[in-house]
Amino acid sequence: MANDGMAENLLRRFFKVLNRYMVLHWRLGMGPIGNRPDMAGCIMVLTHRGRKTGRLRRTPVNYALLAGDYYCVAGFGAGADWYRNLLANPQVEIWAPEGWYAGTAEDVSGLPADHRTPILRQVLYNSGFAGRLAGIDALGMSDAALLAATDDYRLVRIAGLEPRTGPGGPGDLVWLWPAAVAKLLVLLGWLWLHDGRRNRSAS
Repeated sequence: MANDGMAENLLRRFFKVLNRYMVLHWRLGMGPIGNRPDMAGCIMVLTHRGRKTGRLRRTPVNYALLAGDYYCVAGFGAGADWYRNLLANPQVEIWAPEGWYAGTAEDVSGLPADHRTPILRQVLYNSGFAGRLAGIDALGMSDAALLAATDDYRLVRIAGLEPRTGPGGPGDLVWLWPAAVAKLLVLLGWLWLHDGRRNRSAS
């Protein structure tokens, strides 16, 4: 039991660091790159408000788009901060390869097993390596084994989607790319001139 708790804490720390990178990845305009189950997994950024602070929070989550609604899971159960925030304020926004949307989040963990299982299976398959880290074989497990392994998971549906535009969305830091390229060109130019002067001095 102690080892299980240690492993979970390590996973939480790993995903905390990874999540910061993924949010930056999206803000730099690279969100759709590698967004596939066989690569990094299907990842969207969920924007929600802190239940205590009221501040906007951004959390990358694996997802599946089914019949026009987005589904994701709280793999660490009902104690996940982002999940608890959704319960307090279900109005959220999502950054996905398909677009930037506002919608309403709802816990649908209570769906009948025959409805819940295929949704869970698709979300977990879409999670790529994250699901495998959690010991989930989304395609190989039986329905009973999958439900047992995800007993503590919370299934969330985001529906009522409305397109969003304006500042503060995905790609808001994309302007850094030309700035970075300009700085790199200046640096290369300086190195070229410096090298040319040194060669002339040596001769």
